[in-house]
Amino acid sequence: MQNFTAINFCLNQNNCTFASQNHLINKQLITMLNQYETVFIATPVLSENQMKEAVLKFKRVITDNNGEIIHEENWGLKKLAYPIQKKSTGFYYLIEFKGEGELIEKLEVQYRRDERIIRFLTFRMEKFAVEYAEKKRKQKESGKLKEE
Repeated sequence: MQNFTAINFCLNQNNCTFASQNHLINKQLITMLNQYETVFIATPVLSENQMKEAVLKFKRVITDNNGEIIHEENWGLKKLAYPIQKKSTGFYYLIEFKGEGELIEKLEVQYRRDERIIRFLTFRMEKFAVEYAEKKRKQKESGKLKEE
């Protein structure tokens, strides 16, 4: 119980380090990584190479800011529910990743600056959403193995 109090006290201080039971705890190392899911829609006039380039750019934003990409899916060209910027279709792409909260702001700034992106949505996944996504991926993988 005494160690717990020391950790709580330490987390409230800046740059606090201490050793307890041969473990070194540093405030900079204690960061909570949340799991996020982002879906963006790219304009349908892009070539396949331009789409790959756009995806690579956003994946790089995530990894350059200490994010970890867990899963990604290319949903392809889909019809939009309503026209956006006079376009009725768009390329959908999903990226599931872990990162700090500051990463989301940087990622969304890049979405807004990129004229190839017509819509995007990023949200933090709760533990039940994470479990559901993992379960769906396993089902999808096992389904592919059965087909082969």
